[in-house]
Amino acid sequence: MFKLIALPLAAAALTLAATLPVTAQNLFAPAAIVNDSPITEFEVQQRQRFLQLLNAAQGDRESIIDAMIDERLRDELVRDAGLEFSSTGVDRAMEDFAGRANLSLEEFVQTLERAGVARETMRDFVLSGVIWREYIRSRYGSRVQITEAEIDRALAEQGAGGGSNIRVLVSEIIIPAPPQSAAEVNALAVRIAQATTEAEFSSFARQYSATASRGAGGRLPWTPLSNLPASLQPVILSLSPGEVSQPLPIPNAVALFQLRAIEEMGAPQPEYASIEYAAYYLAGGRSEATLQQAANLAAEVDVCDDLYAYAKDQPESALDRETKKPGEIPQDIAFELSKLDAGEVSTALTRSDGQALVFLMLCKRTAAGNADVSREDVAANLRQQRLAGLAEALVAQQRAEARIVIK
Repeated sequence: MFKLIALPLAAAALTLAATLPVTAQNLFAPAAIVNDSPITEFEVQQRQRFLQLLNAAQGDRESIIDAMIDERLRDELVRDAGLEFSSTGVDRAMEDFAGRANLSLEEFVQTLERAGVARETMRDFVLSGVIWREYIRSRYGSRVQITEAEIDRALAEQGAGGGSNIRVLVSEIIIPAPPQSAAEVNALAVRIAQATTEAEFSSFARQYSATASRGAGGRLPWTPLSNLPASLQPVILSLSPGEVSQPLPIPNAVALFQLRAIEEMGAPQPEYASIEYAAYYLAGGRSEATLQQAANLAAEVDVCDDLYAYAKDQPESALDRETKKPGEIPQDIAFELSKLDAGEVSTALTRSDGQALVFLMLCKRTAAGNADVSREDVAANLRQQRLAGLAEALVAQQRAEARIVIK
């Protein structure tokens, strides 16, 4: 969108002329030459007046010449491809362009001409952009395929904002606590909660934690606070660096957290409208055989849909697939999901008094700002971004091979 500057009739041309550089050159002398095709001084000054009327950015002479060089290169590709626009198509494109300023085409052209800008200047500017986009679609359109995974990632990332701009460094310990050993585990957790150093807490994590982070002493990477379960966020914020939380009971386990560092980031992290995940329950709890089965399964599945093939001959209760608001997800599951990207897996949790291992996979997150965005719109936007990138690369290649002289 743009805003057409409304200037008094006589003053418009005078005002714009006063802002343009005075040149003693012939208006039809070349300001630049691209592969023997000249860009005349007249074209440059016309474009500058046109952009000033549109109140457009990058209206200085150097930027205009640079942009017109790219246009010449694009026009060469379009011409070599034999792509043309009908006069009806050109008029329609110009009408659409004028409509962005809430003017008819004739009203728009009249305003330009009163300021000394020829109709052909507008035509060349509009047509160059329209026919170039058509050329790029015809050349690359069939090659640009947007996957469902890419749409999921975009829905999770776009529209970010409104969330916390705090991130934390946390270490974790999750100790399995089946009913027969609950008292013993609770006593151990109370002792761990007295840890006063990172090294001491990490030593406990390596000995007792059931999470994938145990090999790193329970240390997790920087995590946005908004990724953590809502019920856990105040617990973490109440800690000073080095402090350990009181034991937190979760199904068939006890969790402890140590805050290592906290910092404020420049931009807020996204809030999520919903999180989709799958929980596949493997008999045998945390037995060596079941953990190996889970490891083998993790190597074979890439997305949540893959789990249906493994659960098809089992009771319906063997696989849960949920889409919930963050506050509706059980705390232990929510915390494990906070550590995962789409397609990743956690095997830290159990159910049924420790007799079932939870094979937990994150399917996708949807950012709050994208709750009402359709997948079709996201796919179209991603496709346009991909085409724009291919177009830029193509012009850059043409520019590297072209003979360009700037006067």
